[in-house]
Amino acid sequence: MSATFRLAPHPADGPGPVLGLTATVERRAGGLRLGYRLVAPAGSVRVPPLQPPVRADRLWEHTCFEAFFSVPHSTAYHEFNFAPSGCWAAYGFTGYRDGMRPLPAATAPVVTVVAAGDELRVTAEVPAALLPDARGLLRLALAAVIEDAAGRRHYWALRHPAPQPDFHAAGAFAVLLAAA
Repeated sequence: MSATFRLAPHPADGPGPVLGLTATVERRAGGLRLGYRLVAPAGSVRVPPLQPPVRADRLWEHTCFEAFFSVPHSTAYHEFNFAPSGCWAAYGFTGYRDGMRPLPAATAPVVTVVAAGDELRVTAEVPAALLPDARGLLRLALAAVIEDAAGRRHYWALRHPAPQPDFHAAGAFAVLLAAA
């Protein structure tokens, strides 16, 4: 199953320089593939330089693409961050912003980045072992933090349920993702 979603800017801070942002999700037996496509005038978004893909914290402080997964009827969830540098992060939470811990990653997500002209594409292959349920129904929230050339952050998501940007809010989990 593959689906493409349009992300929207949070009304409190607007789109910034972004002309469009979509995310594609493809669930597979071995995990899932997330693809983000950002369109913005060249030079208007701060994009960290490519580096060897390693686990890193605080990726959300700069341009970063995010995904949150939970199982229905559970307050626990997993958060993934994918930076255009190739770095990634994976965390588990026991409840809303509670019990945060790095997810053990025997097999790390594979992040690929392609930048050309006004377009930036970030793709992440997430192994099934990192998902809260590799076979069953998942609730999904997709989001992005976009840092403009002046250093201001703009928050994009499938759904913005709060007056201030909050990707962790239960109402941000806008999609039910069927089993592979």
